[in-house]
Amino acid sequence: MTLDWSHLWLYVSPPIVGGIIGYFTNDIAIKMLFRPYRAIYIGGRKIPFTPGLIPRNQERLAKNVSDTIMGSLLTPQELQKLARRLLQTERIQGAILWILRLAIDQLKSDKEQKTAKILSGILRDLLGESLPRLLKVLARREDFLEAQVNQIFDQILLDFQLTDEQATRLGDWLLQVVIPPDILRLAVIDFLTDRTIQTIDESFREKTSGTYWVVANLFGLRNTLTRLRTYCLDEKDATNTRLQELIQQLQLRDRLKQLLQSFSLESLPIGTVRQLRKTTRETVRNYAQTRGSDLLQGLGSSVDWENVAMLLVNRLSSSPVVNASLEVVSKELALVLERYFEKDLEAIVAQAIPILAIDQVIVDRVKSTSPADLEAAIEGIVKNELQAIVNLGGILGFVVGLVQTTFLLFAQ
Repeated sequence: MTLDWSHLWLYVSPPIVGGIIGYFTNDIAIKMLFRPYRAIYIGGRKIPFTPGLIPRNQERLAKNVSDTIMGSLLTPQELQKLARRLLQTERIQGAILWILRLAIDQLKSDKEQKTAKILSGILRDLLGESLPRLLKVLARREDFLEAQVNQIFDQILLDFQLTDEQATRLGDWLLQVVIPPDILRLAVIDFLTDRTIQTIDESFREKTSGTYWVVANLFGLRNTLTRLRTYCLDEKDATNTRLQELIQQLQLRDRLKQLLQSFSLESLPIGTVRQLRKTTRETVRNYAQTRGSDLLQGLGSSVDWENVAMLLVNRLSSSPVVNASLEVVSKELALVLERYFEKDLEAIVAQAIPILAIDQVIVDRVKSTSPADLEAAIEGIVKNELQAIVNLGGILGFVVGLVQTTFLLFAQ
């Protein structure tokens, strides 16, 4: 068989044409997956294969992508593993610490003092409303403040003694306010009634002996006591002066000071001390039950709670103790959350999946993506693979052309 070189193009063209056709056919087929992006109409009729395959079925594609991801990639087990990695103790502690510090910074920069207003309302309700009602209920119990009052009585009141200055001031107050000369004069007048004078006189006559009996029966005390009462009534200023002189001569101020300074509950009999402690406890309980709520309400209404709340907030926001304890608090809260997540993480993830609606998010995202962006995204992922398909089409076309040339050669 002799080869006719004048017909060489008949043998060369099939592989070349086949390669070109195979290359561009695959390229066009891949392009037609995405293009045209919209339907094309001629004469009111839509041209077949418009829009492209993927834009035409984008909603179904979105559903399939969502089902594939949720069924194979983001399964509940995988989400639990992801949650465990995200919810490690160190990460939780860091997040809580960041939130606490952010809250402190917010308190410092709060110009409207919203936190202080909220806190003032809480304090006002607590001391003005809630605590008085609670006090009424608790004061009905027999053991209300029993241990506290007993402790105060035993540790403070039982050992309490007045100092020298305190005894002096208290003695002066008693002599000047409680029992001044005028009060003593009125007390003498009230005491020396006619009946009292008669009783003293008769008793003095009957129970004395010797020289005192002679004086009592010859002179008696009736006349003397009656004149004393009359003098106190008629000579007020003079009587007060005499009483004041008597107080100074008898050194009642110093005697009263020594008496007050030496007085202590420990010097009383044990039975008396126990009864006094019981009486003190019952007095406190009765006062709290009858007037304690009124006292707290009056105290609550007299306090400027907004100013108190502002002082508390400012102090807390700038307190070094609070800032130093943030890490400790965040760590403890992180440990609490870790124990909770270890026990209920599976249930939490199961409840979170429907709430997050990840599948619907994927569907909406794919549906809202334009065909051009979707094409660019897919080509960005499988660009090399798509180009390989195009190249493979050219190679297959070239091989088919070679086979055809071989048949022609054998045919001749």
